[in-house]
Amino acid sequence: MSVDPRAPVIVGVGQISQHTDNLDEALDPSLLMCSAIGDATVDAGLRSIPNPQSIRVVNLLTWRYGDPGFLIAQQLGLSPDETAYTTMGGQSPQALVNATADEILAGQLDLAILAGGEARRTRVRARKSEHELHWPSAPDGQVPRTIGDDLVLNHPAELERGLMMPVQIYPMFETAIRARAGRSPEQHLERISELWSRFSTVAAGNPAAWLQTSRTAEEIRTPSPSNRMVGLPYTKYMNSNNDVDMAAAVIMCSAEKAAALGVPRDRWVFIHAGTDCHEHPFISNRWSFAETPAIQAGGQRALALAECGIDDIAVVDLYSCFPSAVELGAQSLGLDLDRQLTRTGGLSFAGGPWNNYVMHAIATMVDDLRGKQGERGLVWANGGYVTKHSFGIYSTEPPAHGFRSAHPQEEIDSLPRRELATQVEAAGEAIIEAYTVMHTREGEPETAIAACLLSDGRRAWGTSSDAGLAAAMCDGEWVGTRIVLTDAGDLLSG
Repeated sequence: MSVDPRAPVIVGVGQISQHTDNLDEALDPSLLMCSAIGDATVDAGLRSIPNPQSIRVVNLLTWRYGDPGFLIAQQLGLSPDETAYTTMGGQSPQALVNATADEILAGQLDLAILAGGEARRTRVRARKSEHELHWPSAPDGQVPRTIGDDLVLNHPAELERGLMMPVQIYPMFETAIRARAGRSPEQHLERISELWSRFSTVAAGNPAAWLQTSRTAEEIRTPSPSNRMVGLPYTKYMNSNNDVDMAAAVIMCSAEKAAALGVPRDRWVFIHAGTDCHEHPFISNRWSFAETPAIQAGGQRALALAECGIDDIAVVDLYSCFPSAVELGAQSLGLDLDRQLTRTGGLSFAGGPWNNYVMHAIATMVDDLRGKQGERGLVWANGGYVTKHSFGIYSTEPPAHGFRSAHPQEEIDSLPRRELATQVEAAGEAIIEAYTVMHTREGEPETAIAACLLSDGRRAWGTSSDAGLAAAMCDGEWVGTRIVLTDAGDLLSG
């Protein structure tokens, strides 16, 4: 098949993990990204790093550089026309690939380096030992171009109740999924721990994974001193592992540029289609905690643009911060939970470097597809609380009708949403639709959190710090239970 000179192609990928305990030797995220870029250059079969028109960095949390792309350019001796920085969210790496592909296809860009990295493990250890880190920052006034749109994720009422952490929200999705499926808590816990055990086995065989230990389902679901309960039903092993020092990089260019650089054809991986969209931004307004219509819309559109169906996809990596994310993604994409759904091992085991996990997924996908000539791969990236979604479909073969992208947001915005009742309006009886119990670091039930439905269909939030109620809600199924909400939003047993 002839190749469009403007076809966007990935030619090199690199991944770095830093496990040193010596704080003076530990590299900061910008240097970790430089190392990943160096590895991507070698991966592309190039002798030196090609000078890009743009260095594009995924928003990071470990350190405030101002403009990390500027520092990377300085450290590597590059002179890009611009540096860019994404907005927040775990969907950012795939969204960045999609945006870069659009610009390459349009002739606005020939070559870009995409990178992301974190060193939270080193930063946390330095803070605990009161060790000062002398990491760099870009000069004042050096401002990168912003790629992506910010999305407000928290309703004021959610913030007022202290509902803002993923470790609180994703377990609630899990209980809603469980109840809809009609499984007992014990049956469902066994199912998701088996899923996570399979993910750990993938990580054990992934040389780029942070943790390379295969764990049994029983190990994963059973609380222990090293695996405390965090938010029911999730133990620590079921939570994303952000305590990592990791970086990844991707070199993207036009097919014409790849040929001019002399990149061997067997290193090329084309992106066929990319889509970006989001659910109703506030979880308070979601119609159900057991379904994700934006994943369905975005995934179907990506497949249609790539002129294939889900059964034509040979390699899959679903965003996997918590089991509920994988379940919702698989359900919405029409994938069986028993099939291969990760190529890295997921954020619990391969590592969850904040917004940049998917850069590692893409790098792994590229390497996989090079060994599966002509097969297609799908990456789903997620940000927020299964809120923001980006999809990419890849292959070593060029797309028959060129790269295509879409943002199917209008149809998603028109879908039903629930109104949120105020605490005073919600006072009285309600039905629990989703819940979790947050535990202390010692593993004791501490705070119960419940999303509730009122008789008129509106949603309301209830929380309780009563240790007795929190402990009671750890036993049996509470979805569907009739409870009482006070006019202060306190949760009482019905």
